[in-house]
Amino acid sequence: MEEKLEFKSFGISSLALTLIGFGGLYFIITQTVPLVPARWAFFVFMFMGLTGIALPIVYFLHQRFPSEPLVESNVIMRQSFWVGVYGTTLAWLQLGNLVTLNVMLVLAGGIILAEYFIRLREKANRKLPTFSDDDSS
Repeated sequence: MEEKLEFKSFGISSLALTLIGFGGLYFIITQTVPLVPARWAFFVFMFMGLTGIALPIVYFLHQRFPSEPLVESNVIMRQSFWVGVYGTTLAWLQLGNLVTLNVMLVLAGGIILAEYFIRLREKANRKLPTFSDDDSS
């Protein structure tokens, strides 16, 4: 009983996350002094904005390249969250001038590996449909 995911719910979520995220980011950058609460708000709004931008892209990629079994909505959201985590982590590392190409690649590889193992566990734990003896006629 797997049904195809509709874009409407992802589109509304994406629009809300993007508007709140980048609107808040604009406000933080232009209207506040960079004290500790404003810096934390910067990272929160950046995470929301990047996640909102990534959500329709990840949805499109899953529609364009379907996998078996069909992907659930929590997978699309989680992968969009990974984009937000990646971008926010790079911004945080940039505060200490620690971002290099090697750091970017290792961080991306770690996130991809974590997602691979999560998907592997989900596939191993999924329930296969059972058939009774009455259906085999």
